Amino acid sequence: MIQNDELFDIVDDRDRVIGQAPRSACHGNPALVHRVAHVLVVNGRGELLLQKRSANKDIQPGKWDTSVGGHLDPGEDYLTAARREMAEEIGVSGVPLIFLYHSQMRNAIESENIATFLACYDGPLQANPNEIDELRFWTAVEIAAACGDGRLTPNFEQEWELFCAWQQRYPVNPDAPLALCAGDNSLVLQQRLQDEL
Repeated sequence: MIQNDELFDIVDDRDRVIGQAPRSACHGNPALVHRVAHVLVVNGRGELLLQKRSANKDIQPGKWDTSVGGHLDPGEDYLTAARREMAEEIGVSGVPLIFLYHSQMRNAIESENIATFLACYDGPLQANPNEIDELRFWTAVEIAAACGDGRLTPNFEQEWELFCAWQQRYPVNPDAPLALCAGDNSLVLQQRLQDEL
């Protein structure tokens, strides 16, 4: 199991940078809080893309996880990291990203501050073989059935709860086909979010 020992910004409880540490130190010391960007990729049928983590990963190998997720490079902001990780992990760039929410993940192995974005996308995907063993779109019913059975990462199960709670604020059109986000595409969702401001 070989992992690049990247350098991460370490942040305080207000997400302000207070230092740096290598990946190897952060994964094993929950006191070293670092930043992560997630992207939830939804297709036109309302299915959510999940990635099966490579069997060579140091954390949760071989489990299904958030569409896109990665650590921020030193000095990088969440949106820039989300765009970079989309290109690196699934070969997608130039797609509008909509910020959903901030969250925290804390466990015995690591501590992360997370920003989650939404992308609506139906184009081609190219899984990075160093990161991902498989990509597949899942229905909400399939995800709910898999929660708690060991196929999904605990991080994604937490993300799913947050996303379901977020959907309660922005319910889908009851006359539209099954969907995981409001409206039929990101432009509709952006307009609904803008109307609230």
